[in-house]
Amino acid sequence: MRNKVRIIGGEWRSRLIVFPEGKDLRPTPDRVRETVFNWLGQDLSGKTCLDLFAGSGAMGFEAASRGAERIVMVESNVEILKALKTNSKKLGAKQIHLVAMDALNFLNLDRHVFDIIFLDPPYRLGMLPKLLSLLPSHLAEDGLVYMENDNFSEAGTDWLVLHRGYAGKVCYQLLKSGKDGGSCKTDRLSGIIFI
Repeated sequence: MRNKVRIIGGEWRSRLIVFPEGKDLRPTPDRVRETVFNWLGQDLSGKTCLDLFAGSGAMGFEAASRGAERIVMVESNVEILKALKTNSKKLGAKQIHLVAMDALNFLNLDRHVFDIIFLDPPYRLGMLPKLLSLLPSHLAEDGLVYMENDNFSEAGTDWLVLHRGYAGKVCYQLLKSGKDGGSCKTDRLSGIIFI
């Protein structure tokens, strides 16, 4: 059985992306994606994005559909990578670059900076504290991190929580690196090979 997710906005609105079954594959729900892209803005022209733990690719494809200039999708599962490649080709998504690599290895090897980083690791691995400590050097000035988990994990003192929301069992936050100011609004609801 194959899973499908519909892109909800931008150039590819209503197009389907298809991905294989997987224990840790949990595409970000439609209403969460809608909220997140209201926070980020509907036009991401000129932005660079990193979709770490790409999985279904829902967040990266949504960003590309809204005009992001470059999206790097990092995924270590071979079958999922094949699906990402097929979906990219089907959409003609030349701005999407796939990397077959473990996310931590990618962060340790890559030196690029990104305007937006999508961070949705498998909940069971408990990797968020380690990942958050590695992200500041990968963020452009005023860069943002979207983080998803099954609870409101503390981001730590090096991060400002700009927004947070929840929908069912999904808790999500928009973070900015820094210690000063900021407010939180809660809504309900280099050895890298690009393939």
